[in-house]
Amino acid sequence: MQIHRLPALSDNYIFLLHDPDRRIAAVVDPAEAAPVLQCLQQLQAELITIFNTHHHGDHVGGNTRLLQKFPNATVYGGENDRGRIPGPQVFLQEGDHVNFADRTAQILFVPGHTKAHIAYYFPPTHLNEPGELFCGDTLFAGGCGRLFEGTPTQMVNSLSKIRTLPDHTRIWCAHEYTLKNLQFALTVDQTNPDLQTRYETVRAMRQRSESTIPSLLQEEKRTNPFLRWDQPVLQAKVKSQDPIQTFARLRGMKDQF
Repeated sequence: MQIHRLPALSDNYIFLLHDPDRRIAAVVDPAEAAPVLQCLQQLQAELITIFNTHHHGDHVGGNTRLLQKFPNATVYGGENDRGRIPGPQVFLQEGDHVNFADRTAQILFVPGHTKAHIAYYFPPTHLNEPGELFCGDTLFAGGCGRLFEGTPTQMVNSLSKIRTLPDHTRIWCAHEYTLKNLQFALTVDQTNPDLQTRYETVRAMRQRSESTIPSLLQEEKRTNPFLRWDQPVLQAKVKSQDPIQTFARLRGMKDQF
């Protein structure tokens, strides 16, 4: 399964999964159709699957046009997104599985950003390979999604699921927010040497217009404050030892950043 990262809109990423042997493809969160159609043409591949993580327009905006071009494609979405995603045919819940290119993804129910958000986790097929997590707007490189429909408790539970995945899991999040996320992280975790190093690396990458996605889960666990709600330095920063309250206060601070 080859993964192609397609820039879209102002800061979105669409992920096109390609099976070159069968000349078929799947797409994760098509914000718009044009980049997907262009990539499919270059690969000479047929789109057979659309994986949606949630209903927001910058994740499903390309569904309708793609279905016009590939009417037999199967659209997947979260069970609680019925009626909110264009053209969904298969509704998924926690623990369900989907297949593509001889790979099987486990569905994680990860509400918080929205009430129906799901993520797709493809475990590694060999010992030395990474797993692949397509997590939409739940976890970002250096950050996490805003709580539009969910609660801090839901988001902490969702991020806890992600935090238990293998450290070498690659995080394919849907936006290029990394530099600003790390700028905020330094305001609450400024003595973290791993974070300082990551910030300088990301700043240099963005100066060269390079993508920072995917990131590795092990790096997120060391540097992303929204996976570190149980760290004393962050609890002291927000004056709470309660994990949920720590997360909520950090998220509130980021909303104002």
